[in-house]
This record gives sequence, C-alpha cells and structure tokens, in this order.
Amino acid sequence: MSYVGFVLCSYHFHLQYMVCETILFNNYLPLNALKDKRFRWKIPIPYILGDDLDLNAKGCVHQAFEMYRLKSCIDFKPYEGEKTYIKFEKRGGCFSSVGDQQTGQILSLGSGCDHKAVIEHELLHALGFYHEQSRTDRDDYVDIWLDQVSPGLEHNFNKYNDDFITDQNTAYDYESVMHYRPFSFNKNESIPTITTKIPEFYNIIGQYLDFSKMDTLRLNRMYNCSGPLTLLDQCAFEYASICGMIQASSDDADWVRTKSSVGSEDHTLLGQCRDAGYFMHFSTMTGNPQESALLESRTLYPKRKLQCLQFFYKMTGSPEDRLVIWVKQDDGTGTVRRMKKIQTFYADSDHTWKIAHVPMNVGIKFRYAFQAVRGDPTGSTGGIYIDDISLTETRCPNAVWRIQNFSKIMETADPETVIESPRFYSPEGYAYGVRVIPLSSYTDYTGNYTGLYFHLASGENDMVMQWPAINRQATLVVMDQDPDIKLRMSTARSLTTDMKFHTKSPDGKLFWDNPSKVGNYDPSCDCYRGSSKGWRNFIKHFDLRRRNYLKNDDLIIFIDFEDITSLIKTEVPVNPKEASWQCVSFVLWCINEQTKDHCIHDNRGIMQCVAIKKKKQNKKTSAFVQISRWRNE
Repeated sequence: MSYVGFVLCSYHFHLQYMVCETILFNNYLPLNALKDKRFRWKIPIPYILGDDLDLNAKGCVHQAFEMYRLKSCIDFKPYEGEKTYIKFEKRGGCFSSVGDQQTGQILSLGSGCDHKAVIEHELLHALGFYHEQSRTDRDDYVDIWLDQVSPGLEHNFNKYNDDFITDQNTAYDYESVMHYRPFSFNKNESIPTITTKIPEFYNIIGQYLDFSKMDTLRLNRMYNCSGPLTLLDQCAFEYASICGMIQASSDDADWVRTKSSVGSEDHTLLGQCRDAGYFMHFSTMTGNPQESALLESRTLYPKRKLQCLQFFYKMTGSPEDRLVIWVKQDDGTGTVRRMKKIQTFYADSDHTWKIAHVPMNVGIKFRYAFQAVRGDPTGSTGGIYIDDISLTETRCPNAVWRIQNFSKIMETADPETVIESPRFYSPEGYAYGVRVIPLSSYTDYTGNYTGLYFHLASGENDMVMQWPAINRQATLVVMDQDPDIKLRMSTARSLTTDMKFHTKSPDGKLFWDNPSKVGNYDPSCDCYRGSSKGWRNFIKHFDLRRRNYLKNDDLIIFIDFEDITSLIKTEVPVNPKEASWQCVSFVLWCINEQTKDHCIHDNRGIMQCVAIKKKKQNKKTSAFVQISRWRNE
C-alpha cells in the first residue's frame, strides 16, 4: 500500500511565520474519506508525542486536546500498543493525513506550529475534515483569483464534488478554522488570492482564534456526539427553568430571576435586547442582617476529580454582604447532603460585573450552590447578582487580569503605551507578570493589533525557587466572553522557558534567571520585573471589536505558568511495527523568492523520497525545485 500527498504552504502574516501543511492520501482511500465511516476514529484516539517535538508544542497539543474535550465527545489517550494511532512529530511544517489511516499516522508540528488553533486545525484533518474553500458550493461565497496564485500551486484551490466530501448539511462558514486566509499562496504580497462575496467577511476568513460555531457543530455531527466530555453545567438564566437549579426550602429568602433594566443590566446581553437578558438577584436592601438565600444546581456526576466553576457577579449593596460558594456531596449512602464551604466573595467599591473562578475537587455526585448573605440592610443600596455560569472538568486559570475601559484605551494609545499587570504567583511559587501594548507597532490588511508579553518578577519565594526557571510553559488567553462556553473563540498563545534563552547576554545576564538579579525595579509592585517575551500581534483590534472580547468594555486575560518538565521524554516505542508508511530522508522543500516563500511540487502533487536534487532555475517561478516521495516500507 502506498501513499501520496501534496504540500500546502503560505506565509501567515498574522502569525509572522510560514506554515507548510501537507495533506496525505492513501492510494486506495477515496477522497470522500470524510463520508466513509471506515475512516472515522474510534474514541478515544491513541497518541504518541515524539521526543523530537519542541517542548512548547507538546504543551500546546495538550491544550488542543482539552478544547476538543470541552466542545465535543472527542477524547485522546496515551498509546498502548493499538493498531491505529496519531504520532506527533517535528517534521517540515504542519501536516496531517485526512481520516484514520488504520495503521498509525504522523501529524507533523514543525517550527511555528506550536499554536493551539494550528493544532486544532491539523487534528480536524486527522479526524476527516477538508478545507472550507474546498466545498462544492464555495463559488457562491468566495472568489478564487487563480491568476494571482503562485505558478504550480493552483491545485491548492481545487474544489470537490459532493460525491467526495460532505458539508454535514451546514452553511458555508467564513469563520471556520479550516478556511484559507485572503493572501494564501499569492505571488504578489499586496494582491489576495481569495476574496469574499460578502465584504464584511474578508477580514474574518483564515482566523486562528479557535473552533468556530460551525466547526464544532460539524465535528459533533460527524462523530454522533451527545454532548461535550468536560462541560458539566452552564446557565445564563434566559429561561424560567433556570437550568434545573432549585431554591432551598430551609433558607430565609429566595434568589429572584430578574430581567435587565436601565442601570441594572444582565451580563449575557448587557440589556441590549428587548424582553431578554436575565440574571439571578438577591436584594440586600430589606430584611434582617445575616438572612440568606441558597440557589443549588441540579445533581451532577463528575468523571474527573477536577472542576472549575466560572461565573460573573456583581455586589452593589453593603460592604458586609457576602456571596458564598458551597458544594453538597454524596454522604456515602447515595444522598447528596454533606455541605462543604469552598470560597467567599465580599462586596467592595467596584459595582461592575466581575469574573470569578472557583476550583473544586469533587469525585462523587454533588451539587454546587450560591449562598447570598445579607449584611447591613441599612447600608445597602442594591444587592448580589450572578450570571453566565459554567462548570467544567478542567483546571481554573492560575491568574486572571481584568483591564477595564479597554476600547477607550485603544483609542487613545500610541505604540509606546504600556500597561503592566499586577504581580501574580504560579502554583509552584514563581512570581510573574504580563505586559499589554494596546496599540502594537504591528499592522496588516485587517488593521491594528494588541500585543501581549510575559515576564518573570521577583517574589517572596525566590530564595527557594529553581533558577533559571526553565521548562515552564506560560500561556496567555484573551477571553471571548460569549455566555455559551462551547461557542467561545478565546485566543491563546504559549511560550516555554527553554534553554535557547539562557545564553548570556553581553552583560552576563540569563533571560529566565532570578529577576532580582537580572530585572529592573518597578515601584508599582515594589518588585523587579525581568525581560519580556511575547507577541506584538497577539490579537487584532478587528477581532476585539467584533466578538465578545470587550463585553462591558473589559479585556479579560487568563495566565498560566506551569512546569512541563514531565513532557521532555514522552515518546514510547510502537508495537506492532511502526506505521506502514515512512518518509525516508523527508525534506519539505520551501524556497524563498524575494520576500515570499512557496512550496513547489510536481503537478500530480507527489513527493518523492530520494536524495536531494537541485534542478536548473525555473524561469516561471525563479526558484529551485526539490522533490520527495512518500513510499511504503
């Protein structure tokens, strides 16, 4: 059995690197593998992380796995000798076979592929999905300008009949993570190869934020998912059933489902829709001190002993008002009655909507509950509000930073404007911070960007911390505040404190060393901040304004900093014999033509695994050609 493939390469101006993607096909596997159930995976999917993968890429693979679990029934497990599996390796570019090849297969994450959305994209190929603009009906939605495509790469814009692929009975999705960008494979860097029939979607195609709503719908349809694996519960209180939550009968009062009004808006819709926009409210202006109301969830059955309760709340009453989070667990007899207090929130001078995360570690059936406690009614002018609840079987973020009035900051900022975060601490004890550049110096055809950067800071635990702080992964997430967690398109980027940044600078300093030794003093935190590393093109202003990133004009950033030393050695031997196909001396040949990169292959899309050859300069492409073939071993 032999395999052939074709290479897809394009320079991602937003990501600032070239991504070369290879799609592989078994000669005996018809192009409609997506429709053929024989080539769909059995869940969970076995995987191997090759030791040649960059450490950062390994951490990002696990992030992508968690997104699949949160938004679908797709799960992954470490390889244990199964016949079919996915092995992640570092080869030339980002590429994957389409569908389960049933003999084991390679998914490559080369340089520049260590990005959660890129890995989601490649895994969708492995699960059986093609690019969005390959759809049968694509000409109704986009224009392909073949005269602007680099010579020899026109086949990348082929479309397929519905005999070969299926759209899962869904509409064309400009926002799909599987869609090309406007300038993919272009020969003139200022002229696009794809434009949208509806101009408003031109800046949207090719997004690398996260799965789109349609991506998630198609994935769940193809694999007959009844629901996500790690989403236990969520509620925006838009329906009178309040998602099965109940009012306790033994308390003093009840929470009240309340509709938005001017000056008292919900968080889901912020009062923007007539006859919609509800939240739960407990008034603390009347009644007696210490009276309370308890709102309990339905009974839940966890699969992991790890949960994170996320919700939005505001407290506008007395400083003595309290919001208490409880867990009611199985008492061992099957009755859910054993109460455990988890966390208490107190009123302060900030009467706007805030986000909260409450870690839980429950391994038996349980309910979670919100207890509102009235403080001093004579000093209250409001009460306690909650909205947009979600409970997932995932870790809570290590740190959360909310920047208020961010759209106004963007309007008045210049490239020198810098916002420094407070000092945060990792679970290990490292202190760190984040730097935001509201108006980055980076721009592209969509407009301006905001940059985000990570740095270490001096802290109270520095005497016992390991220095330099290597093999840790910092992950920054800008939150999409959509009330439905399954539809959020939060954008994430990660970096790893690896040895590449430990060579001594001219002044003898190490990049990730103790900031007290190598950093600069900042009086705002009374600490030393180390040098920053990050992305000047973290997120487009266009995206910030079009989705729910700036709901209530708040930019919400999640930060994690964790030890991933355990991922350095992850490869396990394949038994039985490794995949039925190999690429001997695989070389992905991309050439540089002035300021643009292209990948060249023959017109059959076949790569040959032979010794590297250089042909005479091609007059049409002004480039050298190198060929590789994939063959069975």
